[in-house]
Amino acid sequence: MPDLPPDLPYRRNVGAVLFNRQGHVLIARRADVAQDAWQLPQGGLDEGEEPRQAVLRELREEIGTDRAEIIGEVPEWLRYDLPAELVGTALGGKYRGQMQKWFALRFQGEDADIRLDLDGHPEFNAWRWERLEELPRIVVAFRRPIYERLVEAFAPFTIV
Repeated sequence: MPDLPPDLPYRRNVGAVLFNRQGHVLIARRADVAQDAWQLPQGGLDEGEEPRQAVLRELREEIGTDRAEIIGEVPEWLRYDLPAELVGTALGGKYRGQMQKWFALRFQGEDADIRLDLDGHPEFNAWRWERLEELPRIVVAFRRPIYERLVEAFAPFTIV
């Protein structure tokens, strides 16, 4: 992979590993790409926003509900670089990748509370509950190391 421009920063971001009562995780399919790209809900931090506030806001914006409680977090910030072909186009063309704070959350609602259609520009067009350990196999390759770390960190939450 060619070197990324050194002046491009990482976008600060939060991510949600949302567990249901059976210990499965919500994964959603991106609406804005042609490929079958599945991922966990995540999004950028607003100026002055705390990560714990941001993760609940992102859930509300992306899946239509924030009926969840934070039950864990990865202590360190995790990073990934975009593939070279996406630098300059993805993330508004302003970032080399993302620096993410990840949280485990327990879903307090019902499946009917999950609404991908509440925003005029939905990020996702489908969702399902999946086993945590399956996530690295499902996601796009450049996100795989992050998801492997999430499996390691949040495996205890799969036991109900």
